[in-house]
Amino acid sequence: MKLEPPKLWYHYLATLRFLTIFPTPQVDICITPKLVMFPWVGLTIGFKLYIVFLIFSGFSPFTTAFVLLLVWLISTGFMHLDGVADLADGLGAAHRDPERLLAVMKEPNIGAFGVIALIVLILGKLTLLTSLAFAEVWIVLLLIPAWARLGAAWWANSLTPLSDGLAAWCKQGDDTNLVPWLLFLLFLSAIFSPILLLAPLMLWAWKAFLESKVGGMNGDCLGAGIEACEVALLLLCCLGK
Repeated sequence: MKLEPPKLWYHYLATLRFLTIFPTPQVDICITPKLVMFPWVGLTIGFKLYIVFLIFSGFSPFTTAFVLLLVWLISTGFMHLDGVADLADGLGAAHRDPERLLAVMKEPNIGAFGVIALIVLILGKLTLLTSLAFAEVWIVLLLIPAWARLGAAWWANSLTPLSDGLAAWCKQGDDTNLVPWLLFLLFLSAIFSPILLLAPLMLWAWKAFLESKVGGMNGDCLGAGIEACEVALLLLCCLGK
């Protein structure tokens, strides 16, 4: 899909507003978020995280990691954490019943599985950020959010929607060509953090998980996948530092 520069910019702003709480100029209501803009939003988040690191680099690694975690979570309005909790509750209560899984995921309350998943994810992210802080390995923060959102765009474009609404909207088919993004992020990873060349395997693993355990995707699965892949990629970077 080819977009003219002004229209591309408007779609970027719409996608940025859709995926984050960053303030953006008002755009035409007819301009919709686009999957191809997801990695751009990821790079935007990564750039913000890197700026935060530069500001707080003189503080204790524990302080820097905690601030980075807060900024990372707040940037998305905690939206993806809701997906983590809903998916965990659904998988824990479904007992391989797809209808039960979707019904539990739609419930507004959070259950024990969701609470445990959130605790593990947040503590894991904080621990890994602290490890990177001690090693002063921060360039990866520019790339990890972009890789995770490239994954989200790919899953939305390739998996079967489980419901109407967000999942059906994401099914943009041939309008989305993500190959240039894959090549671009591989190029940047090869230069700045070769361990992230393994990122496509993490994205594929989450896709395979959804196909096997869920049978498709919806908004909760996408949000949970972004968080899960970010933690997995942080772990990769810590192991490879």
